[in-house]
Amino acid sequence: MKKLLFIVLLLSGNAYADNSIGLSICKGEYALCAASPTKAIPGKKVTINGLEFDAGVAVCPVLKGLSIANLSLMNGSCKAPEGKVWSLFAPLKSYPQAPTWETVPAVIRTFTTTADSGMSNMWSMICEKQKSKTNGVQLADCYGPLNESPWTGTAIPVGTLVGTAAPVGATFPVGGNFP
Repeated sequence: MKKLLFIVLLLSGNAYADNSIGLSICKGEYALCAASPTKAIPGKKVTINGLEFDAGVAVCPVLKGLSIANLSLMNGSCKAPEGKVWSLFAPLKSYPQAPTWETVPAVIRTFTTTADSGMSNMWSMICEKQKSKTNGVQLADCYGPLNESPWTGTAIPVGTLVGTAAPVGATFPVGGNFP
């Protein structure tokens, strides 16, 4: 019920924060990784809530506006360090997407993880802005865990149903498992 209320408030444009679970609405720049593939970073790990995961990097467009954040992963603040942005989420219908970075409609799909392919979670992870724009779009390199649930912070097992806006064939598409 909290998630539904939170989404309704986001869509209505009102500020909202639920400090008991770290959810908040941020206003300003953020990276939207919803349609991005992720490249594994061999030998690198990331720790989320005390659990270690393989690390990956996704290239994501930097947008401005209202977005949903998990402040418990962001040092309690929407403000990112200089030259960086947080990878957050907003329910946009269209936004810049790879490989051309043209603004196109989001196409939501589901897939099931396998032993050879999984997903990535970039929600509320830190991103480094790239020095130059690509086709007029500011991009950021976002770093986060592979095969980690954005809802529970735990590993998702093989055979998990995941939602994403990344195209079919994307490696470790950014997404979220269905609780």
